[in-house]
Amino acid sequence: MREEISVIAQPISKQKPKRKSPRRDDELWKGILADVFEDFLRFFFPDADDLFDFKKRFVFLDKEFNRLFPPEENAAGVRFVDKLVKVHLKAGGSKFILMHVEIQGSKGHEELGSRMFRYFYRAKDKHNVSITAFAILIDDVKSYHPKIYKEEYLGTRLSYEFNTYKLLDQDEETLRANPNPFAVVALTVLMALKNKKIDDEGLKSIKMDLTSELIKRKLDKVKHERIMAFLAYYVNFENPEMMIKFEEEVQKLTGRTTPMGVKEILLDRRFKEGRQLERAKAVEEKRTIARNFKNKAIDLNIIAEATGLSLEEIKSL
Repeated sequence: MREEISVIAQPISKQKPKRKSPRRDDELWKGILADVFEDFLRFFFPDADDLFDFKKRFVFLDKEFNRLFPPEENAAGVRFVDKLVKVHLKAGGSKFILMHVEIQGSKGHEELGSRMFRYFYRAKDKHNVSITAFAILIDDVKSYHPKIYKEEYLGTRLSYEFNTYKLLDQDEETLRANPNPFAVVALTVLMALKNKKIDDEGLKSIKMDLTSELIKRKLDKVKHERIMAFLAYYVNFENPEMMIKFEEEVQKLTGRTTPMGVKEILLDRRFKEGRQLERAKAVEEKRTIARNFKNKAIDLNIIAEATGLSLEEIKSL
């Protein structure tokens, strides 16, 4: 309150523009979940080594998941990351389960519980194996914490409960004390939620603190670099040059530069965006040609054959 009064009291010419919240890169969850999935299981299941057969590799069914649940129209920014993972069990020989993990960044037009249940019954129908589900909530709304989906009609009742983990509700010191590498991932997100208005210098200090937390875990080089990539890029600096200073400080602290492995995700995204732009341009060119032909009263079937557009689309031009 004191800070707001001081700002209002200043002459308008001296007021500083409000700093935008640092932009989180939630897409990095795609890579980090795969990189530390074994640690993810141990983080949430204390008896993970007795339950799961870590000698058998995890199978990430991302492509199949996308076929079962195609992207929803006008839903950009709602669902960030979904993973469907085949996990082998120690008991039962070759038996496996499916684990559905969703990273929920904000409340969407569809209730999380309803969507989680829809994913469950489609995956269950496809594979007919046991499924467990996790919703990792990384939003900043304290009151938002869906945990269950219920439906009732004419005496028929359905109740579907799923595991949830709300980052905003986690205790910072508890995460720091947890030696599990996934705790650093969770701590990175928690610090981002708690320090949304921090300036670049403050953000650099937090990243260096997280780097120290990561070093304490004494991980192998590959895992260290992948988690380091997540904490380095999850929240971007407002001034890109600050990343250079951060890298220099990390190099002094660790004797090596910050990892670039996460760039694979970022470059892949740029590639896909470029492909989408190219396709959009190609379609627009076809529409322009079709529109010109249509204005010249050329038969619509001929236009469709020449451009590859549907008759319905041509008629709408």
